[in-house]
Amino acid sequence: MTTKLFGEPVRRREDARLITGRGRYLDDIGTGALAAAFVRSPHAHARIVDVDVDAALDVEGLVAIYTYEDLTGPLAEPLPVLIPHPQLTAPRTGYPLANGEVNHVGEPVVMVVATDRYVAEDAAERIAVTYEELPAVVGVDAAREARSCVHEEIPDNVAARHHQETGDVEPALAASPHTLSFTQYVERSAGMPLEGKGVHARWDADDRSLRVHTSTQASTSVRAAIAAKLQLPLDQVEVVAPDVGGGFGVKIVHPWPEELLVPMAAIVLGREVKWTEDRREHFISSAHERQQRQEVSVGFDDDGRITALDVHVWHDHGAYTPYGIIVPIITATQLVGPYVIPVYRVVVESVYTNTVIVTPYRGAGRPQGCFAMERTMDRIADVLGLDRAVVRERNLIQPSQFPYDHHLTFQDGRPVVYDSGDYPALLEKLKALVGWDGVDALRDDAEARGKLLGVGMALYVEGTGPGPYEGGHVQVLGSGKVLVSTGLTTQGQGHETSFAQIVASELGVPIEDVEVTTGDTRRFPYAVGTFASRAAVMSGNAIALAARGVRAKALRIAADVLEADPGDLEIEDGVVQVRGTPGASIPLRTVAVLSNPLRYAFDEAAKQATQFATHDDTKPPVAEGDAPGLEHRDYYSPLRSTFASGAHAAVVEIDPATWEIDVVDYAVVHDCGNVVNPMIVEGQVHGGVAQGVGGALYERMAYDRDGQLQNASFMDFLMPYASEVPDIVIDHQQTPSPLNPLGIKGAGEAGVIPGSAALASAIEDAVGRRITSMPISPTELYDLVRDPSSERTAASGRRTGVGA
Repeated sequence: MTTKLFGEPVRRREDARLITGRGRYLDDIGTGALAAAFVRSPHAHARIVDVDVDAALDVEGLVAIYTYEDLTGPLAEPLPVLIPHPQLTAPRTGYPLANGEVNHVGEPVVMVVATDRYVAEDAAERIAVTYEELPAVVGVDAAREARSCVHEEIPDNVAARHHQETGDVEPALAASPHTLSFTQYVERSAGMPLEGKGVHARWDADDRSLRVHTSTQASTSVRAAIAAKLQLPLDQVEVVAPDVGGGFGVKIVHPWPEELLVPMAAIVLGREVKWTEDRREHFISSAHERQQRQEVSVGFDDDGRITALDVHVWHDHGAYTPYGIIVPIITATQLVGPYVIPVYRVVVESVYTNTVIVTPYRGAGRPQGCFAMERTMDRIADVLGLDRAVVRERNLIQPSQFPYDHHLTFQDGRPVVYDSGDYPALLEKLKALVGWDGVDALRDDAEARGKLLGVGMALYVEGTGPGPYEGGHVQVLGSGKVLVSTGLTTQGQGHETSFAQIVASELGVPIEDVEVTTGDTRRFPYAVGTFASRAAVMSGNAIALAARGVRAKALRIAADVLEADPGDLEIEDGVVQVRGTPGASIPLRTVAVLSNPLRYAFDEAAKQATQFATHDDTKPPVAEGDAPGLEHRDYYSPLRSTFASGAHAAVVEIDPATWEIDVVDYAVVHDCGNVVNPMIVEGQVHGGVAQGVGGALYERMAYDRDGQLQNASFMDFLMPYASEVPDIVIDHQQTPSPLNPLGIKGAGEAGVIPGSAALASAIEDAVGRRITSMPISPTELYDLVRDPSSERTAASGRRTGVGA
């Protein structure tokens, strides 16, 4: 069929609109709306003694001021714990506006509404809040020590203790020929989408309906939250995610306080109200991620095969736990990666600190787990004097072992079972791609130029496409246009193109005729959200099933018209035809008109359809159990997650004069099952690698001991420019998933997961010093190699110019 597009590198359809300024983002909506601004806490931990708004009341253009005392009903209650868990024994969430105490800098205390944002900010500056400062707990080590507590009723600062175990660890470690133990850190970072959060709300008092636009990854869930907290019937609330300028996990949290407060103000005031987050607000009040202390003990034999692994993770959860303990659970369950670990124990203690909340950021606990596992592999290789690739190869799960059960469980209790993969092939492809066996020549060349060269690798397995469900609706119009909708939202991933490819392939229509809508509860009211590399797996399969339902109905209707068996029909380029019989055909748009047996002909298409219309007095125009229209709605709900996998390698050059780290080569082998669009997958990998480089070398949320963020601007928070992102060479491997109709796995987070592990390995290889914390800067590397107490690797003797 000429319309087959699944698997083809179709150019992204949405880009022309977005890059020429024709996108419609949150701040493009409601140009005449009232504007909200917030008074936020300047302290990491304090009691609120008094809020004095008198000086603000004289500001011309002020419309309203709200404090916690103005909130009523469910809105005055703490925000929800979205994903409870039995091991989250001490959950805590904040209030939409602080109730007597603040627990991190940036927590909202007062909302101001005015005629525009400038006036709202002026009024906010005049509001005087008196605080009684309390001791701040900053960083995972301070939380462990528990000299002070974030929440008075939780003296040890521990929100949750999560434990999973396979086998008996202590005897297995004791019986191992070799053991080693070490501690390492991953520091705090955060997603930085081009567009911050934002909310616009409009209340229609006549029909008592609320329409909210919000920059979110979960429009249907925000809708449910607003309805519950504002005590509105669900059918009176509409939530739309317009174009969203990036999410990366920050916008999966819901409801943010502003998503409740702005609609509340719109209802009370009877006016449109809007708030858009500025960049400093994003730094100090949106979600962060990553920070962990990892204590690893591993047993292994003379060949480097792991006999037992014991990991204790201390996870910094920030001031509250609105998203439960998803991130540390993902670390715990996916730390094992592509390896056979016969005996495994992981204990995660998730602790409170007086810092911004920690919720999923692209990778969502997987980069930390990968860092623990892959650095363990490097250490085993170093102790035994073996090639790092050889140690990995000897521990890999083999293709014949799939499906592979790790005897671990996810957040929802479902087992961690890898559905398919070929990890040895990934490793071999990676070695060839990066030239692993020829690195000594590269090292010699770099040395001749006065540089230190190192190479590192990291492998990963990523659980993707978790449930519980997503849905899709496909409708063919009489014009020939095909309307596709799903409740899942989009933030730049190319869904409009990928979903259109799936529908065009399934229906046999030109992709130009397919129009895709996402994230609009008016079009599709039931959905979960965009996160965990689930869009293609979940909505892609739901849309495919809906398209197949449309196709089946179209063939049935056309078969009656063409007096043929539906099995003898095909659809190609929007035309239903009998295979091998030229001329025996009917346009799909005509089938759409025939599917709705109206008495009237409104347009030319309806008039033309009359030539195909058949009449059977023994049957009703719409058969029992059928419905008018050529459309179908369907849902996909998987038994369990699919598991994508991959392998990354990095080559770095380091200048021993400046200790600048230059990533000169980066190779990726990626397996996401059947690929819908290889160009989009490669774009996702490139973007993920960029964030992985950022997390390894640049991006760090630097708090002082008082809980003040020291780099809350792009002047101080380092991110890689295009010049710092290396050229990336990519090879695809496809092991289809047996768990879904399309055989696909997720790809959105893959690029970021192994970045820190691969780059730490490469830097360590270059300088011969143990890298125990990421990100690492040139200054930190300079200090490390000149510290006589820093741990040297076994291969450090071959390094030149180090420590001189």
